[in-house]
Amino acid sequence: MSNRLDIPFIPDEEYKERVKKVQAAMKADGFDLILSYGNEAEPQYVRYFSNYWPSFETAGVLIAQEGDPILLIGPESYTYASDRSKIAKICRVKAFRESSEPEYPGETLDTFQSVFKMLLGDKKVTRIGVAGLPLMTIGVYEALAEAVDVKIEKADYIVNNIRMHKTENELACMRYAAKITAETFDYVRANIKVGMTEQQVAGLALGKMHELGAERESYPVWVLTGKGSNQAISRPRNKKIEKGDMTFIQIGARVDGYASSIGRPVVFGKATPEQKELIEVGYKAQEAVIGMLKAGTPACDVAKAHIENVTRMGYGDWLLYGPCHGNGTMEGEAPWIETNSTYDLEENMTFCVDIFLGSKKTETGLRMEDVVCVKKDGAENLTNYPRELFEIDC
Repeated sequence: MSNRLDIPFIPDEEYKERVKKVQAAMKADGFDLILSYGNEAEPQYVRYFSNYWPSFETAGVLIAQEGDPILLIGPESYTYASDRSKIAKICRVKAFRESSEPEYPGETLDTFQSVFKMLLGDKKVTRIGVAGLPLMTIGVYEALAEAVDVKIEKADYIVNNIRMHKTENELACMRYAAKITAETFDYVRANIKVGMTEQQVAGLALGKMHELGAERESYPVWVLTGKGSNQAISRPRNKKIEKGDMTFIQIGARVDGYASSIGRPVVFGKATPEQKELIEVGYKAQEAVIGMLKAGTPACDVAKAHIENVTRMGYGDWLLYGPCHGNGTMEGEAPWIETNSTYDLEENMTFCVDIFLGSKKTETGLRMEDVVCVKKDGAENLTNYPRELFEIDC
């Protein structure tokens, strides 16, 4: 009898294929080593190759042009990492310790020099790149810099160029995460009430998504009601929902490392004409963007058309960013769709169609968000949550 729910997952062989693809890209670009780095909040570059999600400590996957990679972890996580890692070789390195900086006297730990020797022997490192360089702590960076005599280069693109095209296994995880997210959103809408705080509503979502099989949330769930709902990135407050409030709810469940997201506003009572108009504009803007997402379309054209469309509807000053960002191992991963994007959309790229509209004047806002997969003739909407005026009786 299986001890796990029947939920999609990434098979071991696919992790090995990812390493091979990166090694081919490294050879083409001349990198001796790639360190794929991550932390608890942004684990994607580590988890993509190892399935290991660091907690407290940070981690990295060290890849050479040939051979098997090494998972680098902090001193305390060996039993945890060995239970989850798809990479057999695991080394504890002090530089990856937690931020309180314990010294671990008496422990025998590896160093960057020792792990380089494991992978390269006596060969000198002539070029090294870091995928996830913007995430790297100064402690890890300094330890890495001491171990090499060459410039540490940003190599996010090496990994991003591979992971932005999703496999069928990845899409299966994303579809399941989308299913959990949609059912969770239904549950929240059925149970949210005037008088609840934003934090209590977030609790409804977290409990339900875990009950349905999510491993964790895609990002800190947020609920913003009334004044202050124009915060594009936020966390729920200890603020009660009142009759007449427009509340925007952002929920995302994660399955085997893969994120989902749905954003919708709800109104407590009858929507005012102003609230109704804003919601309609958001829905129209999102539908227009989704309608443009097909293979071969220049990404910048989608962003330019979105700005023109929202401006034409009278809400250009409510815009903050481009209409889409990549989605997969993170809710927000590369690439973005912006007016200065220089790439064309390709099949099996996945995006959050993320329409945020926020007003500094009224301090209110909303987000319409769904996850889609680009196909040859259009977009598969993985979440496809209803675009309705959600009014809660109170």
